[in-house]
Amino acid sequence: MGLGFSSSWSLLSFCVLLVLTYAGARKEGYSHTLQNLQKHKDGGLEEAIVTKHIHTHDTDISMHIFFTISDLKVGKRIPVYFSKRDPATSPHLLSREEVESIPFSSSRLPYLLQFFGFSQGSSQAIAMADTLKHCETEPIKGETKSCVTSLESMLDFASGVFGIETSFEVISTKLGEKTPNNLLQNYTIVQQPKHIPAPKMVACHILPYPYAVFYCHFQEGENKVFEVLLGGENGERVEAVAVCHMDTSKWNQDHVSFLLLGVQPGASPVCHFFPADNLIWVPSPAFIQQ
Repeated sequence: MGLGFSSSWSLLSFCVLLVLTYAGARKEGYSHTLQNLQKHKDGGLEEAIVTKHIHTHDTDISMHIFFTISDLKVGKRIPVYFSKRDPATSPHLLSREEVESIPFSSSRLPYLLQFFGFSQGSSQAIAMADTLKHCETEPIKGETKSCVTSLESMLDFASGVFGIETSFEVISTKLGEKTPNNLLQNYTIVQQPKHIPAPKMVACHILPYPYAVFYCHFQEGENKVFEVLLGGENGERVEAVAVCHMDTSKWNQDHVSFLLLGVQPGASPVCHFFPADNLIWVPSPAFIQQ
């Protein structure tokens, strides 16, 4: 589930591949790109609104991604919600040149709503405001964060965390063709989970916006990354990426994971599966062994 590369400008070939994978082939010019962005008022942004960041305090169905590290064993059944979005209608990753021509600030929200054609108070406007506010919030203690608005800025952020001389790779959850849309179902772990050694990891979560915006962050402390093969009740298999946060003692006691798992901060590691449209960056194995 991984694709590796060295953190240099030779990454551009991989960048092209990643853009094609998550946004579809885009050969239109800049003016046509803006036309496509404005079309998201009727599709992509509304679809993105249902995708919530894992640190939200909501307890809706989309929060069924948490489990404990003791659950990582063959035969364990876990109720999980995997969101499934259509790449054809999902917000696109833009180039740095394109996004730098568009303001990204709460102070410019009235202009942005007019630019994208959204009305004040609409669900799209509220989602955009929430995303901008989230991106402008100060990081928590021990966290390094950035809301990246282009593939180039995402790679720059990951390189800054791992070091410019470090090779790193991206992994993500892979859904099958039969994976149901917006359905919570029981999944069974069918193989021994594979631990991916990663002294550091960068998680990038998609946020609701007319074009692709990722909340990327690195959190100090011990985290364990796993690849987990799951079998759904409908016969579908999911190659899931999961992360276990080993020390939750400094987390907010109202964090939704504690409510769902019935544990207290610091009492147990908290694990969660990543949605398919989220990305996890880890150092390449060769660099971990050095």
